[in-house]
Amino acid sequence: MTGEGLQLAEQLPALQIVLPLAGAALCALIDRRGFGWAIATLVSFAMPVISVMLLMQVLTTGPVSYAFGGWEPPYGIEYRVDVVNGFLLVLISVMGAVVMPYARRSVAAEIAENKQAWFYCVYLLCLAGLLGMAITADAFNAFVFMEVSSLAMYVLIALGNDRRALVAAYQYLILGTIGATLYVIGVGLLYAMTGTLNFVDMAERIVAVEQTRPVLAALAFITVGMCLKLALFPLHVWLPNAYTGAPSVATVFIASTATKVAVYLLLRYYFSIFGVAFVFEDLPVTPILLIMSIAAMYAASIVAIFQDNVKRMLAYSSVAQIGYITLGIAEASPLGLTGGIVHLFNHALMKGALFMVMGCIAFRIGHCRLGGMAGIGRRMPITMAAFVIAGLSLIGVPGTVGFISKWYLAMAAIENGWWWLAFLIMGSSFLAVIYIGRVIEMAWFRKPTGAAADATDPPLSMLVPTWILAGACIAFGIDSEMTAGIAAQAADVLFAGLR
Repeated sequence: MTGEGLQLAEQLPALQIVLPLAGAALCALIDRRGFGWAIATLVSFAMPVISVMLLMQVLTTGPVSYAFGGWEPPYGIEYRVDVVNGFLLVLISVMGAVVMPYARRSVAAEIAENKQAWFYCVYLLCLAGLLGMAITADAFNAFVFMEVSSLAMYVLIALGNDRRALVAAYQYLILGTIGATLYVIGVGLLYAMTGTLNFVDMAERIVAVEQTRPVLAALAFITVGMCLKLALFPLHVWLPNAYTGAPSVATVFIASTATKVAVYLLLRYYFSIFGVAFVFEDLPVTPILLIMSIAAMYAASIVAIFQDNVKRMLAYSSVAQIGYITLGIAEASPLGLTGGIVHLFNHALMKGALFMVMGCIAFRIGHCRLGGMAGIGRRMPITMAAFVIAGLSLIGVPGTVGFISKWYLAMAAIENGWWWLAFLIMGSSFLAVIYIGRVIEMAWFRKPTGAAADATDPPLSMLVPTWILAGACIAFGIDSEMTAGIAAQAADVLFAGLR
């Protein structure tokens, strides 16, 4: 590699954030929807290239550290990439790249013309905030990026064409602000006790004070704040309204990425900073997370069964699926954590594909109500075939990504001697059969009526991204060596800690 190439490679962590921020500024300055979409697409296509290069560098040579502004850590802000957040950076950037071709027709159909350029501006801010949360190794800098992404998400949700979108955005704003406030209080307490905000430095210093009351309070504040952000039952009340009211593109992107980044931060604090022994052996975190995770898997799935709006049904399904991810954390073993991390990736593929299908249906018939989708599978067969594949993945049918996740989680439960938990994991899948089956039955086994009778498959610009995600649900379900392999490495890194 030439000298210029080496210099560029050294700047990749900064470019991961600077490019979407610069793109957002351009979209704001040049208020034209075509230009906004072009800039957002170019930036979104560049992000996976950068994130994959970073992950390959990490897998080859180890963690990458970038001292921002030339101030060496722990005094300056450090961007640090290891296998854990490198995997997450790839997920966020790939989802952003897949969403953008889909966005042009969907945004034009669902958002007023004078707001479309601003949609792309705010989307890029959201992308930058989520990538920043994942890449930073500074506790307060993570809070700053959390606010950037959250404020952008409030706007993205409020741009929905239903008045209820404004209510959903306001509700999310209130609860999201509470979650962020709890997080920053926890960070303040940790800073008071350790004198540092750098994750690596904090992990080293916290050993001497981890049994003190302020540190215990900090752990509690961060846990509740992050559980609000990741929508763990019963702190999930903002999520169904937000996913239902948001424009289809915003729902796809937020559902695939936002809660995943909150999960990552929780993982980082639990395993890398506080440490496994302190969190899971000295404190009753495992039983609390187990109860909340199982409640999410069952309660949210039961509520999903009775929803008529399919976007809302899938939103409650997301609450249930988050329960699987936190269940992997609660199992507190390398196998369980591998299952949780790989499900973090797999759920983004499944739910991204399902919400894209709903966006395609809304594009053709103007709504996502189950009662109005009778026979739509016969009129939009390619679109609804993608729904079937992603739905089977959500259930956990062998040969799909959902099966891989649940297999790891069940094996970890058996490894821990929790046979009852393995049966509960399998039992929750039957609830998914019911609500996914309702949609499939209505779409394929009923006579087309109303607007559905005249519907056709959407344009290729929407259909191809939908099938990329649906195809990935099969591809990574048949060959999970890459995703599960990286997830296993990430679990090992988390158990090793930063000390």
